[in-house]
Amino acid sequence: MLRITKNSLLVFLLVFCVVSCDENRVFDAYKSVPNGWHKDSVVNFKINPPDTINPYNLFVNLRNTNAYKYNNLFLIVEMTFPHGKTIKDTLEYRMAEPSGKFLGTGTTDTKENKLWYKENVVFNEAGEYNVNIQHAMREHGKVNGVVKLEGITDVGFRIEKPLQN
Repeated sequence: MLRITKNSLLVFLLVFCVVSCDENRVFDAYKSVPNGWHKDSVVNFKINPPDTINPYNLFVNLRNTNAYKYNNLFLIVEMTFPHGKTIKDTLEYRMAEPSGKFLGTGTTDTKENKLWYKENVVFNEAGEYNVNIQHAMREHGKVNGVVKLEGITDVGFRIEKPLQN
């Protein structure tokens, strides 16, 4: 006979909440960039969208520590379609308030940022897509890029179903 205790019920509810709280997630992965993010280091994600009909929202996810010394971040995001077409975007994101307080979530010295990339994207080609993410930071008044970007610890890519109204 199956016996349900107070503790097993609590564990079940906790697992249920964690699983169901992110029901819009289609793809969500991170890659670590230990010891700084080198300007020539490209973070790659291979994705296989679930269909070629429905729209999805795309995000770049980042984790940064207090070692990040800028209030913004420039990224180059490149998406290659299964049949070879490529879309390349240069994006700028705000990472801190004017006061210097980092944006993002988290109560420790690591902040997590969910940054909009594209909205209502339909993956109209079946097959594997490649997403490449590279930083393009420059210091004010300098031509050459920042070689080693300190403070970014993880780079992620996320695909979500749009929220239903």
